[in-house]
Amino acid sequence: MLKDNRIRIICGHYGSGKTEFAINYSLALKKSQDKVAIADMDVVNPYFRSREKAEILREQGIKVIYSSLDGTALDLPAISGEIGTLIVGNEWNLILDVGGDNVGARALASQTQGIRSDDYDMFFVINAYRPETQNAEDVISHLKAIEKTTGIKVTGLVNNTHMMRKTTLEDVLFGQKVSEEVSKELNLPIKYISCIEEVEKQLPQELKDICITTSLIMRENWMS
Repeated sequence: MLKDNRIRIICGHYGSGKTEFAINYSLALKKSQDKVAIADMDVVNPYFRSREKAEILREQGIKVIYSSLDGTALDLPAISGEIGTLIVGNEWNLILDVGGDNVGARALASQTQGIRSDDYDMFFVINAYRPETQNAEDVISHLKAIEKTTGIKVTGLVNNTHMMRKTTLEDVLFGQKVSEEVSKELNLPIKYISCIEEVEKQLPQELKDICITTSLIMRENWMS
């Protein structure tokens, strides 16, 4: 697990849980890699961005990049030039947390010229409980729109179907079914399943093998 190409791009539909997955992926990767960086490239949605958890990530030794101006409350539609430096370099394991849909992916489009085809993976996060991604056809529509905007191809899928802390095994398996349909149609692997620990324990072994146990870092305790 996590033996992906050096640059990991996390994209998907609004509200699919991209940022939660990106943060948990970063923390998991840090256990085996020294230099791990996560870049918040969401310049569209002012809520639930990885920059909000910069302190937690930095405490774990993870580099966090967002705007060139420090301050999570500054909602400026700009990304740090340091991202481009890390893209063309080869020292850092880089996770790019991209904004939702093809609109949010426009920020990534400005950086793709520096991304080599053999140096990246782009994971499309699927939450089959989101209104616009409840079936394979709709998922594929959003995925294709992001590919068209960015000019690069998705290389894998992430099943992140959930009901937050109330997620059940049945929820995850429903999302897996939709993900498998997309996988078959596009000939893309399902690289990861992302779910809370209580559900991970119930997964069949073949699904446990690709599961990243997700702590709800982006959801405060008072949130449902």
